[in-house]
Amino acid sequence: MGNANQPYLVERNPGYFEYQLPISVKMVVEVRGKIPLLKNERDEWELPGGKLELGETAESTVLREVQEELTLEPELISGTEIIDSWVYEIFPHRHVFIVSYGAEYTGSKEPKLSHEHKELGLFDYVEVPGLVMPDAYKKTIETWRRRRLG
Repeated sequence: MGNANQPYLVERNPGYFEYQLPISVKMVVEVRGKIPLLKNERDEWELPGGKLELGETAESTVLREVQEELTLEPELISGTEIIDSWVYEIFPHRHVFIVSYGAEYTGSKEPKLSHEHKELGLFDYVEVPGLVMPDAYKKTIETWRRRRLG
């Protein structure tokens, strides 16, 4: 198995190592022109989403997580597509593989905060660069904005 310096590596054969990372799926879900973001325990804003569970597809996971974290109906989320992916270092020796999606919410409900986060905010695209959040999330949101503009 991995060692203290690289616990996310598993030795499959002598000298051959593979990444063993949790997979998290996130979504930029546009709600009437605004982006809902959630404040985590590190006081950073993040996209709704969560860990891939056995038997789920990445898309079904992210739709389930958006429903759980924002109470938005998954059947009213349209145009779901993958934006990008990356390995995120939460802190040394804790990494996660992120797959991010983008979509538009077409319903009339307002997003609501679940028990999983400290705060919910709805932001205009122009506000995102000034937020305390990982740069990779900012890049994902900007990539989605550009796609939406065509």
